[in-house]
Amino acid sequence: MPTAFRAARAGHARNRLRPTSDTSDNAKPDSGMDLRTDLYAPIEPYDHGMLPLDALHTMYWETSGNPHGIPVVFLHGGPGGGCAPEHRRFFDPSVFRIVLFDQRGAGSSTPHGEIRDNTLPNLVADMERLREHLGIGQWLLFGGSWGSTLALAYGEAHPDHCLGFVLRGIFLGRDGEIDWFLYGLRQIQPEAWRRFAEILPAEERGDLLRAYLRRLFDPDPAVHVPFARAWSTYEGSCSTLQPKPDLVREFSDEATALARLEAHYFAHRCFLAPNQLLDNLYRIHHLPAAIIHSRYDLVCPIVSADELARSWPDAQYTVVPDAGHSVWEPSVRAAVMRAIEGFKARWSHRDGAPHDDPNHGSRAP
Repeated sequence: MPTAFRAARAGHARNRLRPTSDTSDNAKPDSGMDLRTDLYAPIEPYDHGMLPLDALHTMYWETSGNPHGIPVVFLHGGPGGGCAPEHRRFFDPSVFRIVLFDQRGAGSSTPHGEIRDNTLPNLVADMERLREHLGIGQWLLFGGSWGSTLALAYGEAHPDHCLGFVLRGIFLGRDGEIDWFLYGLRQIQPEAWRRFAEILPAEERGDLLRAYLRRLFDPDPAVHVPFARAWSTYEGSCSTLQPKPDLVREFSDEATALARLEAHYFAHRCFLAPNQLLDNLYRIHHLPAAIIHSRYDLVCPIVSADELARSWPDAQYTVVPDAGHSVWEPSVRAAVMRAIEGFKARWSHRDGAPHDDPNHGSRAP
């Protein structure tokens, strides 16, 4: 699903919106623990590479932090968003072995923007190939927006390889969620929706997805680039509670892969059966999870997070009261950081050194 985890290709940082420390009441952890809410200092990978996936696709991956730490994999949004250096900063580099990778067609993975053989089952299989390549037994999954979709799909396919989940901006890949993005948002963001729709002839606005697909995949950049920017700008305009022109401009940059892959996945109903992720949740409901969603998330309405939380009663569910979809909103970022720090606190020795096997520690987030 559309996401504010979108970023420059890994290794080539853009000037992103710089999160600031959250000073609201929401920054105070309910548990009484003094958990960090600001990002860690920038770090560089200690290893990276290009992993062949099949005859067509090759995945960019990187690892940073502690090579012997708790494995955590960051799942970017979109699909098509790609990872960025700032995504490493959600994790304590002394405790976590931080794995970032660009999904098929995204970021530095090749071919860029490619939709052939680009399906959700293939993304799940790619994660397994990467896990085995890195010699990881189990890892913590962190995904926001579309990343939450991929995290759930992977977990339900491979529960024995999961330590737990930090899920933000929940998107379950259902028809109603896709229709909301294409049409429902006009009820709250009519100006942004008009800019999104009115780039098309009036007679084609009844089927926005079909009309956009035809133009996004036109080989002529003079055709596909303006429509990719219109799609991505629409997403960026709806991603924060208050207008953030810098974020909107960022979404409009290098927008082709994001727009093409999102439209491709939407056209195929995200390669999911109706309600698949909730129906198969029993496969992972024994694992620890933190679910974080903003009350005023317009891109991914909170009803999906509410349904997920009610279906996963042992999960820790946090509703952020004063933000939209973007993880760079201060209170969203603070809630995400608290969730990750909560896992760290329970999986670390009292002296601060990480367990070699987090399963020897508490499994509650």
